[in-house]
Amino acid sequence: MVVGLRAVKTAVNLPPTVRILPSGVPHASLIKLSVRAPASDHHGHGSTGPRSDKPAKWAAKTYLGPGGLVQKSNVNAPPTAHIHPRLMHTSAVALNANHVPDFTPYRASSDSGNRALSYFMVGSMGVISASTAKSTITEFLGTMAASADVLALAKVEIELGDIPEGKNVIIKWRGKPVFVRHRTADEIEEARQTDWKKLRDPQSDEERTKKPEWLVMLGVCTHLGCVPIGESGDFGGWFCPCHGSHYDISGRARKGPAPSNLEVPPHDFNEAEGKLIIG
Repeated sequence: MVVGLRAVKTAVNLPPTVRILPSGVPHASLIKLSVRAPASDHHGHGSTGPRSDKPAKWAAKTYLGPGGLVQKSNVNAPPTAHIHPRLMHTSAVALNANHVPDFTPYRASSDSGNRALSYFMVGSMGVISASTAKSTITEFLGTMAASADVLALAKVEIELGDIPEGKNVIIKWRGKPVFVRHRTADEIEEARQTDWKKLRDPQSDEERTKKPEWLVMLGVCTHLGCVPIGESGDFGGWFCPCHGSHYDISGRARKGPAPSNLEVPPHDFNEAEGKLIIG
């Protein structure tokens, strides 16, 4: 069996890969086709270039892609920003390195006015600095002061009318016991007839009391800090049972290991209100 084959020629319209002007000329104004090839003796014309109607190989390349015939062109795009060259002026006068500018137009019209302003600024800064330093020191010392609860106990007021004659009252002042004795006339006479100059801690009754009938002293034994017992002892005053110290009716050490008299705290009397103020 003989089969005859006949070639069939088919025309295909390919889509353009570049924009076509109305005149039918491709719009590729940036493609440079005037590049010259290296010199050769082709056709005996000496140094010649490629044909003007044929682009150089580096400028355009045509190949068959998946979607049809594709032409790839390399162009030189112009810069998108304007470049302004910066020129150097050569007409400037060259100054000597030791030249000092003239500040005469900026000087004060009067030296006294400028001096007054300087003094004012210096004085203001001094006042501000002194005020700041004072505030800082005051706040620092305030942190070292006693708290409100301590200041509240700095002074204690006692109604004298509540203490009958011949009786003791013990109150607390700054964490220590205080003995307040309303003495009788006999107790006052006994305390003042004692030869206080021969005592261990010589001190008269007048020095220990502001009012003869009121005796105020700390209830702390001067030996080891115990609290003596009132209305007891060999001298009718106070007795410390810890180590046997005896105090008379004026609180003076008379017997035992106590080295000194009972301490008298600072106190005063408010006559108008009839109160004793300790502290």
